[in-house]
Amino acid sequence: MTPISGGIDFGTSNSTVGIYRDGRARLVALEGPQVTMPSAVFYNFEDNGTYFGRRAIADYSDHVEGRLLRALKSVLGSSLAHEKTRIKARSIAFTDIIGSFIFYLKDRLETEAGQAVENVVMGRPVHFVDEDEAADREAQDQLENAARAQGFRHIAFQFEPIAAALDYEQQVTGEELALIIDIGGGTSDISIVRVSPERAKAEDRRDDILASTGVHIGGTDFDKLLSVSHVMPEFGYKTPTRDGKRNLPAGYFFDLATWQRINMLYTPKAMSDLRQMRQEAAQPELVERMIDVVGHRQGHALAGRVERAKIDLTDMAETMMDISLTDERLHLPVTRAGLDEAIAHTVERVLKVITNSVADAGLRPEQITTLFLTGGSTAIPLLKQSILALFPNARPVEGDRFGSVGLGLALDAKRKFGTA
Repeated sequence: MTPISGGIDFGTSNSTVGIYRDGRARLVALEGPQVTMPSAVFYNFEDNGTYFGRRAIADYSDHVEGRLLRALKSVLGSSLAHEKTRIKARSIAFTDIIGSFIFYLKDRLETEAGQAVENVVMGRPVHFVDEDEAADREAQDQLENAARAQGFRHIAFQFEPIAAALDYEQQVTGEELALIIDIGGGTSDISIVRVSPERAKAEDRRDDILASTGVHIGGTDFDKLLSVSHVMPEFGYKTPTRDGKRNLPAGYFFDLATWQRINMLYTPKAMSDLRQMRQEAAQPELVERMIDVVGHRQGHALAGRVERAKIDLTDMAETMMDISLTDERLHLPVTRAGLDEAIAHTVERVLKVITNSVADAGLRPEQITTLFLTGGSTAIPLLKQSILALFPNARPVEGDRFGSVGLGLALDAKRKFGTA
């Protein structure tokens, strides 16, 4: 039996799996016919099952007793990676939870392949951790160890924007100087690559990669900024203490607004601190709202409503965030202008990384012939329009925002492992 390899794009918000068969790369169905799957894990306390993707989110949304975890990729290389979280009577390491998610993806890959798969190319951001090479190496090692523990024997890595470039190259008819911008849930990755039908045949493409860099900014950061600016003030953020001498401590508000830190609030100490904060607050009824969300473990539901508002504002000028609490329902309007204001500084940071990457490659913006955008966050209007404005002479191409990397990883697996 001819060995088959695959590519896994384990993303902060969504994941895909690619396979190369019958002369082409394609994405593997992960949930029914769906080839894209939310990177979510839910431990169901009622039936003791572990569920992934849409099923995980559905159980949580239906108020099934359990624990939801999302944005797990963001813990790699951080101090959280070494910590454990309480799942009923067990304490489970975050890296083991990541491993269980990869096992699910591997099972879907092997079902599609009809055989065991031991060879895989894993996607990775250019930087898991900004400006910390040791932590960045540790993050890749943690991901590799998680994959190896699930039965993969031969594991290679490819930068996610390079994988997107390999996918894009399948459609080019001549030589292009392509700027690949992949902005997903957790990172913004940028590569400048020479692509052509002839270059696609080469096994070693290092000379075609003129620049590759990135920054740890993505969709979950924009969610956080929107939450901090529009939601957290309704829970007491930036409100004063009763004596008027200071504002309430900000830490727990930022935790509630940050996908990967939400579960850190579900501890007796955090609840005790929040109750103390309520006693000190000039507006205790606002902090009571936060206690309500944390006490009912609805932090991810709140973050999901913020994310939904951000997505709605891709095509709408205004939307409404409806937040259900025990004794009240909040209706918080948010406009695209409000989103733009919340994320403007962070967008500027992404733009600076892009312009620096072009300069570091010894190029001028007008020399870029193709601008290839992939990753879900490239749909954010302010971000997309700002990027396009930097390269007015380049031909903009929108790839499969959620699938380009997985397809490119499958192509790279064919190149690296020589499978059918």
